[in-house]
This record gives sequence, C-alpha cells and structure tokens, in this order.
Amino acid sequence: MAQQLEFFDIPSPCRGICQADERGFCRGCLRSREERFGWMQMNDTQKRDVLRLCRQRYLRLHRVSKQTDEIPPEQPSLF
Repeated sequence: MAQQLEFFDIPSPCRGICQADERGFCRGCLRSREERFGWMQMNDTQKRDVLRLCRQRYLRLHRVSKQTDEIPPEQPSLF
C-alpha cells in the first residue's frame, strides 16, 4: 500500500491542563505519561495511534459519567 505524504505535522493534543487522574492519564488530553513524554520522538503513525486511543478514552469517560449522572426518579414518569 502506498504511503500518504504528510504536509503538516500532527499537533500535540495538549490543552494545558497537565494533571494526572487516578488512572494516570492527563485530565486535559487523556494521554498517558509515556505518550506525553515521548510525543516529540514519535512518527506520524504512532501519533495517530495515540490520538485514536485518546478519542477512545474520551468516549469511555463520557459514557461512564453519563451513566452515573442519570439518577432514576423517585416516582416513575407517567409519560
């Protein structure tokens, strides 16, 4: 398969919120410590893989938080 030429660097997903959560992922960009520190040495394929993982972590985080936010009503709705 032919490799696609990249004209622009893949920017870092850093948002400037550099705090680790209880699982060790950055609260701002959802990268692991190794992914954050190794970003500049990664090639474009590795960076895309990290971005894909960050997107999966983001979706999982919001799916879990959405489930915990839904509090069942005390009385069932009639509608």
